[in-house]
Amino acid sequence: MNTSLPPGRRRMVADARSATGAAVRFPRTGLRPLVLAGLAPLLLPGVLAAQSKTTIRDRARQEAVREATTDASRFSVLDGVVTDSLLRPLNSADVTVVGTGARVVTGENGRFRMLQVPPGQYLLIVRRIGYAPTSGMIEVPARDTLRLSYVLDRSSNILDTVQVRGTRVTMRMREFDHRRQLGIGQFITQEEIDRRGSIATSDFLRYMRGVEVSQVTSNLFAGTQVYSRREGAGLSDGTGSRCAMQVLLDGIILPKNFNLDLLPPPKQVAGIEVYSGAATIPPQFGGPDRRCGVVAVWTRDGYN
Repeated sequence: MNTSLPPGRRRMVADARSATGAAVRFPRTGLRPLVLAGLAPLLLPGVLAAQSKTTIRDRARQEAVREATTDASRFSVLDGVVTDSLLRPLNSADVTVVGTGARVVTGENGRFRMLQVPPGQYLLIVRRIGYAPTSGMIEVPARDTLRLSYVLDRSSNILDTVQVRGTRVTMRMREFDHRRQLGIGQFITQEEIDRRGSIATSDFLRYMRGVEVSQVTSNLFAGTQVYSRREGAGLSDGTGSRCAMQVLLDGIILPKNFNLDLLPPPKQVAGIEVYSGAATIPPQFGGPDRRCGVVAVWTRDGYN
C-alpha cells in the first residue's frame, strides 16, 4: 500500500481491496487510481463476466481447431500413374474427380497426386487428347495412400468442328437433339432439368418408362443403381442378380454396376437419354453386354 497517502485515504484503498478479494487490473483511463479503487466493487462483476465470455470463446476456438485437426488426420492421398497401352507414361493427361471440382494433370513421368482427399467413394475420369478416355470408381479409406494406375488406348476418332451461334452448341449435344427428334428412346433436356429442380441426377431416371432405380446396400456395394424393366431385358443377368443398365457419361463408359450417386449434380447436366432395351440402342452406344439398355448422361461443360 502507498504509505504516502493520508491515513483516511489509505483506509479507503484497503477497504476496496478487501471487498474485491483480489487486485483487479483495469485498462488505462483518465480516472485517478483512488477513484478506480473506489469503483472496483461495482466494476468487478462486469469484468468477471467479460473474462468468462472470453474463456468460453477460447474454449470453443480450441475445440474447433481440435475437431479440424482430427478431421484433417482422416484425409488420404491419391497417388497414381497414367500410361498408354505400351505402358509408356503419358504426360498432360487430365484426371478429374467427378462432382467435386478436383482436377490434376499428369507430369512428364505420367504421375499425378491428390492430397487431403476425404474418405469415401468417388468416380475418376482420365482423358488425354488423342486417346480414348477411361473411368473408374474408387473407394478412399481414411488415413491412407491409395495407389492407382490407368491405361489409355489411342483413339481413331477425329474431333468434329464446334460451331458457335450465339451460344455454344457442341457436336455431342447436336447429336443428342437429332436422336431426340427421331423419337427412339426417352430424353430429358437441360430446360426440363432446370425446371424440375431436383437435387440428385438419379431422380430424373425415376420418371422414365421401363426402368427401375433402386437403393442397394450390401457388404460390397452401397449406392443407387438403375435396372431395365423392359420385356426381354429382364432383371437378371443369369446369375440370379439383377442386370444393371450401362451408364455413359459424355460418351465415356462407366464401370459396370455403377453407383448413380457419383454422377455430377443436375446443375452440371445438359441432357439425359435412356434406352431400356438392346433393340433401341443407337449404334454409337453399342458394345458388349448392352442387353439391359443404356443411360447416357451429358454434362454442360463436357468430360470428353
